Amino acid sequence: MAELISGKVVSAACREKIKREVDAFKTERGYAPGLAVILVGNNPASEVYVRNKHKACLEVGITSYQIELPEETTEEELLKKIDELNGDACVHGILVQLPLPKHISEERIIEAISPKKDVDAFHPVNVGKITVGNYQFLPCTPAGIIELLDFYNVDVSGKSCAVIGRSNIVGKPMMLLLTEKNGTVTLCHSRTKNLSQITKSADILVVAIGKPKFVTADMVKDGAVVIDVGINRLPDGKLSGDVDFEGVEKKASMITPVPGGVGPMTITMLLRNTLTAAKQK
Repeated sequence: MAELISGKVVSAACREKIKREVDAFKTERGYAPGLAVILVGNNPASEVYVRNKHKACLEVGITSYQIELPEETTEEELLKKIDELNGDACVHGILVQLPLPKHISEERIIEAISPKKDVDAFHPVNVGKITVGNYQFLPCTPAGIIELLDFYNVDVSGKSCAVIGRSNIVGKPMMLLLTEKNGTVTLCHSRTKNLSQITKSADILVVAIGKPKFVTADMVKDGAVVIDVGINRLPDGKLSGDVDFEGVEKKASMITPVPGGVGPMTITMLLRNTLTAAKQK
């Protein structure tokens, strides 16, 4: 049976450290790091994420600014609000909760955030910095996965790694971070041929494809480390990852559960990015 990689345990340890650093920052500078989160419209899932981010900020002593705008907010109005926050000395990190309403271009909004306050690390400037390995911030989910691997002493160097899913938020940056740790990485996606041949040769498998129980035991190498980024709601209301946990757990050496694996790390890395942004001011 695989050892469980607990995001709850690692996240709690990271947040303790962040809280100590925030306290020291406040003592030294006389003010707290500030994170502004903008929510446009009333997407129920987004509302939950924003609440969780607000709660996490309060836990570690970061000032949280919640900006809720109606669904009919125009792109120009949102750009104006971002411009105000870019110039606000109390705000060190800016995050616009995605997805946005259809009439607003996510690309334009992401590009409007100052790269120095882009704590999601989605701005093209920050993406470029990650590509060349000279970055201030990392996207929160891939950064959280690296933190999990480090905490559990998983040595990436020289290992065969496969990432399923090529999103800008997880898959592509994950490939870069594993490469930076000297892993040999194959980035797989919906058009990849002979997918199971690739996954069966992977020592480390990261799955972020958005399909419940997509990766089954016959696709996994004996003793592999399996990181499941997916979170899907099944018809019976239960949550499932992108990996068939019950089957894969018997073959893997280590595996993340869903929930309680990668999820808790994402907001924790957002807190760290906000602190980093404040320190660089």
